[in-house]
Amino acid sequence: MDISIIIVNYNVEHFLDHCLHSVTRALKNVRGEVIVVDNNSVDGSVEMVGRKHPGVRLIPNLTNKGFSGANNQAIPLCTGRYILLLNPDTLVEEDTFSKSIAFMDAHADAGALGVKMINGKGAFLPESKRSLPTPFVAFCKIFGLSALFPGSRAFGRYHLGYLNKDQTHKVEVLSGAFMMLRKSVLDKTGLLDESFFMYGEDIDLSYRILRAGYFNYYYPEARIIHYKGESTRKSSVNYVFVFYKAMIIFAKKHFTSGNAGLFAFLINLAIYLRAGVAVLNRIIKGMALPLFDACVMFFGIYFIKNYYEENFKYTAGGSFPEEFIRYVLPCYILIWLGTVFLSGGYDKPIRLSKILRGVIIGTGLILVLYALLPESLRFSRIMIFLGAAWTGISLLLSRSLLHFSGLGRFRLDGSTTKRIAVAGSIEECSRVDQLLKQSGVNASFTAYVSPGEVKKAEFTGTLSQLGEICSIYKIEEVIFCSKDISAQVIIDQMISPSNPDIDFKIAPPESLSVIGSNSIDTSGDLYVIETNSVSKPVNRRNKRIIDLLFTLVCLAGSPLLMFIVKDPLRFLVNSFGVLFGKLSWVGFAEMPGEIPVNLPHLRRGVLHPGDTGHNLNTETIKRLNMLYARDYRAWNDLSLMIKGIRKLGRKV
Repeated sequence: MDISIIIVNYNVEHFLDHCLHSVTRALKNVRGEVIVVDNNSVDGSVEMVGRKHPGVRLIPNLTNKGFSGANNQAIPLCTGRYILLLNPDTLVEEDTFSKSIAFMDAHADAGALGVKMINGKGAFLPESKRSLPTPFVAFCKIFGLSALFPGSRAFGRYHLGYLNKDQTHKVEVLSGAFMMLRKSVLDKTGLLDESFFMYGEDIDLSYRILRAGYFNYYYPEARIIHYKGESTRKSSVNYVFVFYKAMIIFAKKHFTSGNAGLFAFLINLAIYLRAGVAVLNRIIKGMALPLFDACVMFFGIYFIKNYYEENFKYTAGGSFPEEFIRYVLPCYILIWLGTVFLSGGYDKPIRLSKILRGVIIGTGLILVLYALLPESLRFSRIMIFLGAAWTGISLLLSRSLLHFSGLGRFRLDGSTTKRIAVAGSIEECSRVDQLLKQSGVNASFTAYVSPGEVKKAEFTGTLSQLGEICSIYKIEEVIFCSKDISAQVIIDQMISPSNPDIDFKIAPPESLSVIGSNSIDTSGDLYVIETNSVSKPVNRRNKRIIDLLFTLVCLAGSPLLMFIVKDPLRFLVNSFGVLFGKLSWVGFAEMPGEIPVNLPHLRRGVLHPGDTGHNLNTETIKRLNMLYARDYRAWNDLSLMIKGIRKLGRKV
């Protein structure tokens, strides 16, 4: 066996599917095996591998063992002369493995090999080659000197920017996204260090290979696409802590005590600086729009109040009490903002209908509270309606202005159109075109591009004319059908200077997804016919709201429900359990003794989808659980609660 390929997967089903298609092609002229270790994904990855890639050896973990732990599970099972650690969010060329093996065979001093990596837009990824993070190198990286002087031998060592990216080099550190290891060398160095859960293990292993007397080679003749961190957002606070803590583990393990202490000081300083910036950035991004809305609402309603006072309410003189501006109006604004948020008015992309719904619900809630207030605080119902009108108008107007400003984060749902070119056979182009429509992509123009040199009537042109097609028809996005076009041709097109500022995506064969990634910030653009997963933030929020509202209604009607539910006392216990977040009225059916099915984490439920039938077998209950997880509807929860009202006192 020439090569054993290990892929550790965590919740990137569509990227994994695409990766395995490319790996299968690349293994046609190489004797190899593929092992996928799944770290307890809940997105259907395990089922997809079993269904679409039966030749792959699958290890489904019931817990997340991390990158090192999962690889260490598979390495003892490998029979190849070389072991390749490969990320699931990658695509390899058809000759990537054969070229890499030939290079390793020709260089007996090579302990490990990395290749030239490009991102989903065709740009070179500098982490393809790196140096050891010594205190000085880390200092330059942390404080931005390496970014300011990438080609400097002194300041640009982190990514070795002074080395030609198109030439082979001996380097100190390779990326774990594609790391080919000589098995005999790995037997000497030992497995990956499981002290590193997600980051740093590639640096540690690269260093141990060097210490064992071998070299790490950067080999640009073999290329891959790396979609860059689909599982983890690089700007998140969690990433900052995990990544830099991994650097401290490395320093304590390999540096002298003095250097390790200095390194740890620099890293801890970086952690708090970067984490602080990340938290502040998140707060600013999250609160900027609601604060802007609150200011617009306040000053608008304040102006309306003055106009109403002078011309209608107090024509003979006078004004509303100061309490209206100081206390009541801010409360109104908070209620409107809260109901707009809960209605999904701040979700992206923006839906104006959700904003209007939130304003209407908020107005109704304010009117109910107004009726309950003491007479001294009931200033004017007219001001509530006028305030609601201004709130709705101002929010709709501001969202429209933000949309027309061209800011992508504030696009109105369904309003964004793209000019797209699809490259592949007629059958694949038509399939992708239908998939785009079903996944909600609004294409104002779609051009079909032939993968060969023969241009049929259905095609706008051939692949060799792609640059001209993009220029003439103002194409913004190109989708390659990998069934008809090799990875090598796709990569050549992506890095071609004739296709600047074009977004690229790839449609794997027989897949319901089109994948791509344009930058480290987008972390993987994905067109997919999605199910309405219960794990989506909006669904979790809606589920919690329904739980709370239903609980309040139940508690209010408890004198009557005591005669309906089977166990009234337990019903009260369950109600308070739901109220305080310990339980949910609807959850997954528990099946003691059965092998757990990968499902999103939910609070324990009083009721479950299996309550809709009688004498259901285990397989049916498993299927109902999966359907509930993958296609959640708030109405389904409410329906289960109403139908199972007598079971609300069930012991959980």
